[in-house]
Amino acid sequence: MADETLPEQLSSEPVELVISAEDVGRRLDIFLAHQFPHYSRVHLKKMIHAGGAKVNGQPVRAAFKLRLGQQVSVVLPELPVKGPQPENIPLEILFEDEQLAAINKTANMVVHPGRGHWQGTLTAALAFHFGQLSTIGGAARPGIVHRLDRETSGVIVIAKTNRAHFELASQFEERSLEKEYFALVIGEPNRDRDEIDAPIGIHPYQREKMAIRAQHSTSREAQTFYEVVERFKGYAAVKLLPHTGRTHQLRVHLAHIGNPVLCDRQYGGRNQITRGEIRGELADTTVLLERHALHARRLQITHPVTRERLEFVAPLPPDMTAVLDELRVHRPVTPGTRRPATRR
Repeated sequence: MADETLPEQLSSEPVELVISAEDVGRRLDIFLAHQFPHYSRVHLKKMIHAGGAKVNGQPVRAAFKLRLGQQVSVVLPELPVKGPQPENIPLEILFEDEQLAAINKTANMVVHPGRGHWQGTLTAALAFHFGQLSTIGGAARPGIVHRLDRETSGVIVIAKTNRAHFELASQFEERSLEKEYFALVIGEPNRDRDEIDAPIGIHPYQREKMAIRAQHSTSREAQTFYEVVERFKGYAAVKLLPHTGRTHQLRVHLAHIGNPVLCDRQYGGRNQITRGEIRGELADTTVLLERHALHARRLQITHPVTRERLEFVAPLPPDMTAVLDELRVHRPVTPGTRRPATRR
């Protein structure tokens, strides 16, 4: 469990926030929990009780309801700096040398510890299996250069040395590497291939979600190229090449064009599919998939020391394979005329 004690000393620099229309009526503690997701509600309530949060210069209670234009000043407690405890969790290692490793992450594994996920993380498994990991990401994220969503399976690269971490991080920032994802989506995209060019920012009402938002302070440009690999009646398999790396980018972009990732609760409305639904036999309630059908299939990088171009490929996991097999048998379609690509 996380250490829920509040440090005797709070950090000295306050964070200043202004309440916008979307946060009017929120409790102060809930507002701060959305603003600072790495802190638990318990930590934040203790901080507020200790006088670490003020509204318009006055101390208030955690349940204080916020109003438009109010200024919130927060002095945040220091986060725990203890690294993850090693856990003997099996890992599928696709590649390893003295500088880095490539892992095929299983679905439903959180990459690093956070609120509500203190055990069973990838970092805990890395701490058990590897004697050396980079430290640039901080004590809670040893070796972590990039991340995948909890439910997303597939290739993730790990840095063993700080040199490798710096070089790999630069490749992500400069977009000199190549990432390829595979997804099963609801519905059939209108085009065989296309580029989605739509900015992504924080959802206006649900802080845990992202949304297409133009000209908003939280928005950043986002581009995704997709290609339909197979079409089925009511579904499709797509290849995705993201040009940028925004939070939830692929899931948001696919939902934006009307084809959300299959079993994506946040952006598609439900998180499982049964064999009977695909076959049209509703009495068959065998669950085939109960997480979003997104897989990081391939990652191509330049080795940070040898400069050799490396490619790591993760096979499709059994749950997505089971759905794909059922679609091929029970939802086949005759290939249609290819549609020209247009920018969205």
